[in-house]
Amino acid sequence: MVDAEALVGELRSTFASGRTRSFDWRVSQLKAFIKILTYHEEEIVEALRSDLNKPQLEAVVHEIAPLLSACTRSLKKLKQWMKPQKVNTSLLTFPSSAKLMMEPLGVVLVISTWNYPVLLSLEPVVGAIAAGNAVVLKPSEVAPATSSLLAKVVGQYVDNSAIKVIEGGATETTALLEQKWDKIFYTGSSRIGRIVSTAAAKHLTPVLLELGGKCPAVVDEDINL
Repeated sequence: MVDAEALVGELRSTFASGRTRSFDWRVSQLKAFIKILTYHEEEIVEALRSDLNKPQLEAVVHEIAPLLSACTRSLKKLKQWMKPQKVNTSLLTFPSSAKLMMEPLGVVLVISTWNYPVLLSLEPVVGAIAAGNAVVLKPSEVAPATSSLLAKVVGQYVDNSAIKVIEGGATETTALLEQKWDKIFYTGSSRIGRIVSTAAAKHLTPVLLELGGKCPAVVDEDINL
């Protein structure tokens, strides 16, 4: 079982050092994810086939390509996103000036789902890194081959003092949710979404939820299956 308290403590120390805030660090980590998606494309496709029987074309078009696009766009826009924005001041504070500074939140938890286990795991991680945060990714245990592959390749390419992948099921997820995070991303069911929200509320942690819904279909007796 993961020592969640020690894990978060390590990431907070890394974040407090200021390393994740730098432009160079963010660029290096985004480029590392591009390498993962490029060098390990065949392994990713095979893991998705093992977990979901997902065809190669669907794996590339719906999971790998959008992630490469997100990394490329983040690299292109990063300087603009990090640049302070000048804002107007009132006559009461004349002749002062003011700027809007974009600051990372801190340590972010990403809990992913099984149906797009690469895209919906790594896309919020890419965004969190571009914003200068330290991140923990908890992939879905329902897609075990993909979860195992992400843990292996992310560990090989990125800064492991700031970006970690934790595998496991409900026990590990519960242990992670007991900690204080600065933001939580969760993709999955509304039932688990309520649990995540309840845990986050204890620490006043902001939460981003992407909750799935039902897509009913009726197949009547006249349909030729």
